[in-house]
Amino acid sequence: MGAALIAAIPALLTLQRRTTGAVEAEGSATRTALDAIAEQLNTRINDVRDDIDDIREHVTEVRAWQAGHDAEHLLLGRPQRGDTT
Repeated sequence: MGAALIAAIPALLTLQRRTTGAVEAEGSATRTALDAIAEQLNTRINDVRDDIDDIREHVTEVRAWQAGHDAEHLLLGRPQRGDTT
């Protein structure tokens, strides 16, 4: 039995090397795929941030217009919305 075990050691070592190489190759492919996904996700996040910044600019413009419009009504003496006087 000891002789069979000793004879099997080179085959076991070869099998271990092949398995280790396959796992490392799989790990490399997985890391590459995850890096690609991370890059796409970061690109999308930056696009959304740009969209949010554009929306904030538009909201600021609308608020400025609304303030000017309300000031015009006050200067003209017209009642505002909700004003019951």
